[in-house]
Amino acid sequence: MAASPPPYNPVPVAYQGGAGAVPVWLNKGDNAWQMVAATLVGLQSVPGLVILYGSIVKKKWAVNSAFMALYAFAAVVICWVSWAYKMSFGDKLLPFWGKAGPALGQKFLINQAALPASTHYFSDHKTVETAEITPWYPMATMVWFQCVFAAITLILLAGSVLGRMNFKAWMMFVPLWLTFSYTVGAFSLWGGGFLFHWGVMDYSGGYVIHLSSGIAGFTTAYWVGPRVKKDRERFPPNNVLLVLAGAGLLWMGWAGFNGGDPYAANTDSSMAVLNTNICAATSFLVWTWLDVIFFEKPSVIGAVQGMITGLVCITPAAGLVQGWAAIVMGVMSGSVPWFTMMIVDKRWKLLSAVDDTLGVVHTHAVAGFLGGVLTGLFAEPELCALFLPVTNSRGGVYGGSGGMQILKQIVGALFVIGWNIVVTSIICLVLRCIVPLRMPEEQLLIGDDAVHGEEAYALWGDGEKYDVTRHELCSDDTSHAQKYPSSGATQVV
Repeated sequence: MAASPPPYNPVPVAYQGGAGAVPVWLNKGDNAWQMVAATLVGLQSVPGLVILYGSIVKKKWAVNSAFMALYAFAAVVICWVSWAYKMSFGDKLLPFWGKAGPALGQKFLINQAALPASTHYFSDHKTVETAEITPWYPMATMVWFQCVFAAITLILLAGSVLGRMNFKAWMMFVPLWLTFSYTVGAFSLWGGGFLFHWGVMDYSGGYVIHLSSGIAGFTTAYWVGPRVKKDRERFPPNNVLLVLAGAGLLWMGWAGFNGGDPYAANTDSSMAVLNTNICAATSFLVWTWLDVIFFEKPSVIGAVQGMITGLVCITPAAGLVQGWAAIVMGVMSGSVPWFTMMIVDKRWKLLSAVDDTLGVVHTHAVAGFLGGVLTGLFAEPELCALFLPVTNSRGGVYGGSGGMQILKQIVGALFVIGWNIVVTSIICLVLRCIVPLRMPEEQLLIGDDAVHGEEAYALWGDGEKYDVTRHELCSDDTSHAQKYPSSGATQVV
């Protein structure tokens, strides 16, 4: 006798519980939050940092700076799904690196998310201490969430070399640095590498993203060389109001940056978002007050720097510390990077010799290192138990193993610093055998119109070639005007 057909279900397959589109392991709330968090982080880059970079530089570099950020975002997306995701979060190849492979197939992407190297064992290497990380959403969500973190890291790095790096060299630099530097930090600290299992705390990227981008950016700036002398001496923002718009997107987007890293919409996520805003606001105020006290003027650009250092400093600690600790970290992040940028940078020959355009070494490397060490000091045991694979983790102020935690944080930072200096230097040395790292002098004098044939504003100003029929005074950037004929869309207007 033939079996009777299953009863008719009027609910579409996409909404049926236990069906292909809604498997039993899927938590729709977690999945929705994780995709929103990924979108918020993506908005920090596009358009957030695209706007910020395009407006905080001199007018003649507005297009080039914004385009460097946009190009990096697009290039990282393709490299990430082609090979870099699995190098960062896949099966273990080396203690600090995962096995490369594509993240493009349906069978991989619609299965439950899992980080295969993250199972943590006790010292006998047999008994499981913390199970493998398996969030309640598909791998596709995890791949995209981690992708936007990788993309913003390259964009932050770009801030060190704005205003002179050869765009062709940048096009080659992005995939190389992503492959040989970012993936190592991500796997070591997040994907199940040796620092992850040792218990180094990096809640949301103080080391993986900010320390690495700051050190690598400074190293790249060393090898690329400085801007032209005139740009180093005077480099005013071309639109301060748009700087604030980009900074605002960066600040609000940090809710996804830190709030998405528990991989769930849970209590720890809420704690991370609140601490993020507490620290950022405190740092913003401290930096502004220091500007008023020492320079007698509150600087908008300075306040934005203080906001960024606060966001960076709390990142490794966001869901691991209490609110009072977030305030303390804000005070530190608003003062220590201020001191290194305003005082040390001018007195230490190494810092003053390297032309770090936006001071990324201060706002990201110094603030990221500071945040990592303070995490080792203030991490609260109960909050650590909600997130970390190593049980009984705690900060130094809570006694017990807390003192050892500070040492772990310092060692983890030194590994990230050392790896980035060496690998970034090798990449730059290899690239300069293929293409010049720095633009030719003719392009450096003119800017966007020479490099891209486009300009940010249809107005005469710094960087535009002198036209005797339109301008009464000669621009001081016109000595090579005839070599690069006007071709931008703004010139047509």
